[in-house]
Amino acid sequence: MKRGALRVYLGAAPGVGKTYAMLSEGRRRLDRGGDVVIGVVETHDRPHTAELLDGLEIAPRRTLEHRGTRNQELDVNWLLQRWPEVALVDELAHSIPGIGHTKRWQDVDELLAAGIDVITTVNVQHLESLNDVVAEITGVRQQETIPAAVVRAADQIELVDMSPEALRRRLVPGNVYPPAEAEQALTHYFRLGNLSALRELALLWVADHVDPGLVDYRSQRGISQPWPARERVVVALPGGPEGETLLRRGARIAQRGVGGELIAVHISRNDGLVARQPGNLEAQRALTERLGGTFHRISGDDIAGAITDFARGANATLIVIGESSKRPWQSLIIGSVSNAVVSRAGESIDVHVVTHERARRGSIPRRKELLGRRRRVTGWITAALLPVALVGLESLGYPRVGLTTDALLVLAATVGVALLGGLLPALVAAIWGSLLLNWFVTPPRHTFTIASPDNALALLITIMVGAAVASVVDFAARRSAQARRANADAEILSVLAGSVVRGQDGQDTVHGILDQLRETFGMESVSLLEREDERTPWTLVQYVGAPARRSPGTETPRCG
Repeated sequence: MKRGALRVYLGAAPGVGKTYAMLSEGRRRLDRGGDVVIGVVETHDRPHTAELLDGLEIAPRRTLEHRGTRNQELDVNWLLQRWPEVALVDELAHSIPGIGHTKRWQDVDELLAAGIDVITTVNVQHLESLNDVVAEITGVRQQETIPAAVVRAADQIELVDMSPEALRRRLVPGNVYPPAEAEQALTHYFRLGNLSALRELALLWVADHVDPGLVDYRSQRGISQPWPARERVVVALPGGPEGETLLRRGARIAQRGVGGELIAVHISRNDGLVARQPGNLEAQRALTERLGGTFHRISGDDIAGAITDFARGANATLIVIGESSKRPWQSLIIGSVSNAVVSRAGESIDVHVVTHERARRGSIPRRKELLGRRRRVTGWITAALLPVALVGLESLGYPRVGLTTDALLVLAATVGVALLGGLLPALVAAIWGSLLLNWFVTPPRHTFTIASPDNALALLITIMVGAAVASVVDFAARRSAQARRANADAEILSVLAGSVVRGQDGQDTVHGILDQLRETFGMESVSLLEREDERTPWTLVQYVGAPARRSPGTETPRCG
């Protein structure tokens, strides 16, 4: 059996005309020859609404007794036997006392499963996902709520809109509540600010519901160009601390227009290597949520292509990206992600390049962070002495092997220096070795003049190949170090996750994790602190070892 269609009239507040719109639609369908039955309707003694009942069949209600009171509720069984084409069911979020279904939307779902079309009403304050927001706005927490997914699954959602001023004018003569109640409502729930905020919530919620339909429509018709129906800002997070600057700039841009949306995305390389500290992304994920945005993490080798493809898929109007962290000469030779995004975005998506204090510092950890001081010093010493030793033996006649072999020996020395001390000492070794070959080996000796063009070409190739090989070796060494670090982090996370699953052999889980962290990182103590927001002080929750202590004159706790 085909499932019935659900049509929902959504309002920002009581009195905007949802029930009136539902009954008007019922009468239109009846006039067109449709079989329409009123399952349940609440007119609240509003005369204009009650007039629309004339001519419409009204289903009998079932009586439920609960805690000494008798309640008149929707009779689902009667409707299933009557099996009309359309049933009008008011107040979808209504709670049902007693046994069986506890919510009216569950009754409606049963009617839909039987193939009956349902037209219903609901106010935005009854949506479960907005319950906390509405309570903050109005000071009243709604007890009758409905999962937002139930309303989103409707075949049609129609917003019944009315300006706050017009709704307040309706209250004055008693068109919504009796005059005695209307005066109190005007000074409490129906204040102008409350109604404006609730209206904005309803408008934005319906706009969000439109997005999936718009995506499906564009997909079915092969439309790839973004439609700027509203400002959607995609913030490309590189993974470094500068991401917070980018997020805040993107949030300010998104908030300039009504309904602006903030979307953060980080592109992870498919090789699994992390060039930045993972903690930055977790902090930025939390910041994105506080700013009201969504966080996404996808993988891809082509960073710029992944960013632009994601932005088009999200129907974004603007991409916010940080200034390139490469040196100017590096950007000129090998390009940069920001420049590639600008060129690939085309005319449909604007790109906002943000400068930040960490630009030009490199996206891969500095070599000093990966190589110890002793290795760097040893690399420089080797770069200075090894070419001298190799060329010196040749200049003394032992062994006599020729320029080609000497060049290969210098190249081998360059590779060894790259493995030991990194890129810069290796480049120096390649140039220094070539100069020594020119002075001691190539004729005329003891001069930098090169008589044979072939010898000149051989020395030039030695320098170029040495520099290229040194770059590759140095890059591979740094990637290897990052892989080892990532593997170590994964092992630590695995141990900690295992501790949570096992429950630390009956010990307190939090205490066990803190103790594991202290042991893993060799700390004297580890403390867990919390605070509600940035303005409140830190509160010590639990610790192992010694508790956290504050630095004098600061609000930042310092842990051992």
